[in-house]
Amino acid sequence: MIAGAAPLVDVKPLERRRHQRVKIVLLGRYMLEDRHEYPCRTIDISPGGVAIEGAVKGHIGERVVGYFTQIGRIEGVVARHFDKGFAIQMRLPVLKREKLAEQLTWLVNRQALGLPEDRRHERITPHFTRTTLKTPDGQEHAARLVDISISGAAMNVEASPAIGSPVVVGDTAAQVVRHFSGGVAVEFARLLSADTFDENTRL
Repeated sequence: MIAGAAPLVDVKPLERRRHQRVKIVLLGRYMLEDRHEYPCRTIDISPGGVAIEGAVKGHIGERVVGYFTQIGRIEGVVARHFDKGFAIQMRLPVLKREKLAEQLTWLVNRQALGLPEDRRHERITPHFTRTTLKTPDGQEHAARLVDISISGAAMNVEASPAIGSPVVVGDTAAQVVRHFSGGVAVEFARLLSADTFDENTRL
């Protein structure tokens, strides 16, 4: 165990205590019963529910379907409103709930140990390295891609938005997951298509 790191979280407490929420920022989208999609990000989450920031809150009891980076699709009903968004009481099959508990455990432990973003996907150096990074304050910064994968990218850029900040790389929604000298690494809100991903991919 890394010195000074927070203790690892056991998956079983997350399974037993469905409403024990952990603070993790994940970008995503959600759809209400009107079938319109809206961008959002999580505030905290447990295997039984999630609080999200979203502009359109829906009605209490309304069905909502969400898709988030790292954990995929969830569904449930609007349970309560608060200033910046609303909470979803999730309705998941037992196997999906257990899988979500494991995913949350991994995300919490990765955050506690200060691990870099998930490197399961192969990274390549693109032919077209010029792109832009739009930060939460609406400013657009020139950036140069260092490498990309279907799940994220590293780039040289003068801006340094906080880790967890929602950003847009070119036209692709993402969130900042790491800082390094001269740039940032981001994780995309949705995976790029593996069928068309290659050195000619543009962001």
